[in-house]
Amino acid sequence: MSKSVLKNGLLYLPEGRFAPLEAAFSGGVITEVGSGLSGRVIDCSGCYVLPGLVDIHLHGCAGADVCRPEPAALDAVAAYEYSRGVAAFLPTTMTLPEEELVSALENIRAYAASEHPGRAAVAGIHLEGPFISPERCGAQKAGNILPPSAEKLRRWQRAAGGLIRLVTLAPELEGASELIRECRGEFRFSAGHTAAGYAAAMEAFAAGADHVTHLYNAMPPFHHRDTGVIGAALDSPCFVEIICDGVHSSATAVRAAFRLFSDRIILISDSMEATGMPDGEYSLGGQRVIKRGSEARLPDGTLAGSVTDLAACLKAAVEMGIPPEAAAAAATSTPARSVGIADRYGSIAPGRKAHFLLLDQKTLEVRDVISG
Repeated sequence: MSKSVLKNGLLYLPEGRFAPLEAAFSGGVITEVGSGLSGRVIDCSGCYVLPGLVDIHLHGCAGADVCRPEPAALDAVAAYEYSRGVAAFLPTTMTLPEEELVSALENIRAYAASEHPGRAAVAGIHLEGPFISPERCGAQKAGNILPPSAEKLRRWQRAAGGLIRLVTLAPELEGASELIRECRGEFRFSAGHTAAGYAAAMEAFAAGADHVTHLYNAMPPFHHRDTGVIGAALDSPCFVEIICDGVHSSATAVRAAFRLFSDRIILISDSMEATGMPDGEYSLGGQRVIKRGSEARLPDGTLAGSVTDLAACLKAAVEMGIPPEAAAAAATSTPARSVGIADRYGSIAPGRKAHFLLLDQKTLEVRDVISG
């Protein structure tokens, strides 16, 4: 089997630094990292060479929504994500009527059951709701919110064929901590779309929750007497998502998050179907959304996901003052670790999937996507 070698670029290494090394791959798998490697040369001059990005929170893009119960919608999302350097993603569902949610889960399961060359891989499912707070539901439909239920969650997991890896819920809801405690070995739980104070959030983290969904958004702000979910996350060893699109959080807030949470912060796109599309009207979770420029909002002005892909979020983070090494980790190795897929994705190391993103060293624009 022929071997290819990436040369002349700066490789992002698992220890979190860029180095002028080479990576060889064959049969879709990375075989060596080092110097003087032999094989068919792929010239990466002037580029940062990253492992394929990992997006654990996105609802759609390219005019398609992951909750539509049709393979073509997922394929359109996976194709667009691949073109933007994403190797693996978690299709993220909305707070939908239960029958629609089940149909979406079954469709994702069916799509993920086979290989799709030239597409980002479905590496699991992120269930965002319906166990969320009506007070902080954001662009989610409040009428579809349900109380926490282990029985429902396990039923949805059967419909998903075991693909649900992450569940966003509001810690303050009655039964939330009990659900986390009962199901902590079956699912990962994330505090989000929540009105929780510090105590309720800490109770959820003590029960086994280990993520925070889109930090700062759809939660109380950091207050000096009750620091809420943000403060509880600081005092707990959890992973923290942030949307770095220049809309959801200011540059100062992004810099603060990276300083506070260091190697456990995760860049997400939270993208919806208007991403990669012209301005106009779209939908999210059954609600009308208007895209204008870099923003997507409900008619009442509520932000409705983002219209920025993960590669653009990485670029924006660096432009906000985040070191390229830290931004790269937040879009590759850290999200892969957070949902248990680091054995396949998120790093350039022997045995990992041969999927690479080439970014221009000066502009951080996508120059190429290479996979085995």
